[in-house]
Amino acid sequence: MAAVIRSRRRVSVFFYVVLAAAAAAAAAQASNNVTSDEEYWAERAEVARSRNLAAYVSDPVAATNRFNADVLRATTRRALARYDGPCMATNPIDRCWRCRADWATDRKRLAQCARGFGHRTVGGAAGKLYVVRDPSDDEMIIPRKGTLRHAVIQDRPLWIVFARDMVIELRQELIVNHNKTIDGRGAQVHIMFAQITLQNVQNVILHNLHIHDSKAHSGGMIRDSKRHYGLRTRSDGDGVSVLSSSNVWIDHVSMSSCSDGLIDVVNGSTAITVSNSHFTDHDHVMLFGASNDSPQDAVMQVTVAFNHFGRGLVQRMPRCRYGFFHVVNNDYTHWIMYAIGGNMNPTIISQGNRFIAPDDPNAKEVTKREYTPYKDYKEWVWKSQGDVMMNGAFFNESGGQNERKYDRFDFIPAKHGRYVGQLTRFAGPLKCIVGQPC
Repeated sequence: MAAVIRSRRRVSVFFYVVLAAAAAAAAAQASNNVTSDEEYWAERAEVARSRNLAAYVSDPVAATNRFNADVLRATTRRALARYDGPCMATNPIDRCWRCRADWATDRKRLAQCARGFGHRTVGGAAGKLYVVRDPSDDEMIIPRKGTLRHAVIQDRPLWIVFARDMVIELRQELIVNHNKTIDGRGAQVHIMFAQITLQNVQNVILHNLHIHDSKAHSGGMIRDSKRHYGLRTRSDGDGVSVLSSSNVWIDHVSMSSCSDGLIDVVNGSTAITVSNSHFTDHDHVMLFGASNDSPQDAVMQVTVAFNHFGRGLVQRMPRCRYGFFHVVNNDYTHWIMYAIGGNMNPTIISQGNRFIAPDDPNAKEVTKREYTPYKDYKEWVWKSQGDVMMNGAFFNESGGQNERKYDRFDFIPAKHGRYVGQLTRFAGPLKCIVGQPC
């Protein structure tokens, strides 16, 4: 009996040792996973920083002038006369592709059409078409083929299209890999319930999509590429979150009612254009630069053009930190607090916009310097040229000594704000029918 007891004790000790070793191994593996994930994203961020610096434009004024010159050429009376039939394209981005009946067989032509700081964005033009046929989003680690999540994690360029109208209810943030176009033309595509994340990537186009009702999520194990999945922390519930990325173009989307921002651009992202889009029913619309402690955002360069800022918007259209921002030919028909704001000395060039102030006498000012006294912001370069101010709207310019660096005569005028209704007439997703101009 004593021998049996000793034997059982030895077996018990053996199993205890095995279980303890297994637990220790599991803990070590979990620790290694966290460390491995952190190292993975740190390495990607380092590569992205170098690419972002390469995308940075050393002469942003020249870039704004090229944009304005393109608009002026494309919107002469003679040029627009050619677009008075079944299709009317009223700005140079749309003129590049919209009135061609073969858009569905020549989808990648869109990659030639970006303007502004994001003009080099080609998305997935070098890749094949990928058709999304399944709107489900059930698996975060091994996504089902034919789903949007399976498409965006691929390591090769892809031009992603949709087989039919669909509503995609995301269960977690959708992490988009390099060199992707998500092209909703020919279908009505709604993406909702979680944010679209562009982190440490280049060359992404989001086009002709409805993005709304994104919620914060607690995170978990999510795949971001064919070669990697890892533990993600909480997502904020933005519509689109752009982190340390460059050459990004968001065009002809509608966005509303997300938990945080509709579009956040942070962590040294640059070479970005947001165009032809329609924004409604939201408080914090666009945040360009997340923190006062992020001087890497000094490389941020963003064009915001031909958008309609519509009903139910409160503020941040956009709010900017550091960086250079060209806000041009947009229609601001609603705001509750202010339209354009910022701090940390961003350069904001507002040209050819229409600002219709609310009736509230305390909200007539277009601009807001966040938490900054006049003595600190008086040298910031915030310029208004050719803007139309209605219902008492006014733009508080600043510049001071910086006028010598960015003189008003350095800028080619934009198309005047009185034409904004025409330029933004087709903002938001288009109802494109195969075989017909959009």
